[in-house]
Amino acid sequence: MIEINPHSEGCVLPVRAQPGARKNAVTGEQAGALKVSVTAPPEDGRANAAITDLLRDWLSLKRSQVELLTGPTNRNKAFLIRGVGVEDLRGMIGERI
Repeated sequence: MIEINPHSEGCVLPVRAQPGARKNAVTGEQAGALKVSVTAPPEDGRANAAITDLLRDWLSLKRSQVELLTGPTNRNKAFLIRGVGVEDLRGMIGERI
């Protein structure tokens, strides 16, 4: 189960990143985090930007609603999802996995 935590502006979504993959996709859950694969290399923040864009599109959110909080140089990341509650985000993810 993905460990989504509440935040004063929405909630925090843990993400396990796989940069340099064959395709951009949300591939499921791994160790309490949403596993996300992107084709972008882990250089100059390109993979982080690709993950942010993928999450925004996958969850049908606005650009301002998805922000990287922690882990810019680590595979384990945390994203702030603004304006969405924990249960709402769980439901959104559950519909798509």
